[in-house]
Amino acid sequence: MARVAVLGGSFNPIHYGHLLLADDVLERLGLDRVLFVPAGAPPHKPAAQLAPAADRLQMVRLAIAGHPRFAVSDLELRRAGLSYTVDTLQALATAGDSLFLVIGSETFLDLLAWREPRRVASLARLVVIPRAGSAFDPESAAAQKVLRAIGVEGGFVHADEGQEVPPRGVIVVHGASLPLSASELRRRVREGRSLAFRMPPAVIEYVRTHGLYRTEPA
Repeated sequence: MARVAVLGGSFNPIHYGHLLLADDVLERLGLDRVLFVPAGAPPHKPAAQLAPAADRLQMVRLAIAGHPRFAVSDLELRRAGLSYTVDTLQALATAGDSLFLVIGSETFLDLLAWREPRRVASLARLVVIPRAGSAFDPESAAAQKVLRAIGVEGGFVHADEGQEVPPRGVIVVHGASLPLSASELRRRVREGRSLAFRMPPAVIEYVRTHGLYRTEPA
């Protein structure tokens, strides 16, 4: 049974922040693989802001090429309708792997608005990544409310350097981060500014060659 991190997102576009986070989680938790899952039609994001699914998938493929433990799935792009995480995890669970769902701390606090949050937490162990500079407090009333509602035993546990992670609980990883955002990168493209050292060169070339993000979304 492989231990697999599931890292979903629009990847619009993928950048070094995503890749650094994935590599850090892989190492911290001693996982076998990180599976990038580009969203087809995210429920909480306007479709007009997204580059075509085929382009986002190809950019992820280019970005992770050469990393022996990174992989990408087009599962959500092949499925019709909105992309719900519970459906994705249910499909991935059929392989028998042990799944770890990587989400940001803001997303965790909004988890009860998701479809079947308790089912999500039963299909994959949650890995919460506090945003750099955020005030995420696992002991806060908001965080504890989500924890109780999803029925996870063991509370919050921390993946500290050199420490073995307890077998139960929501994992908090204060991982490496870069001050990058996809929206800022899209803005840089529109303004004709440099993308160097922000995305892999192959992704930068793909964005330019295919004319992505040159205009404001409708």
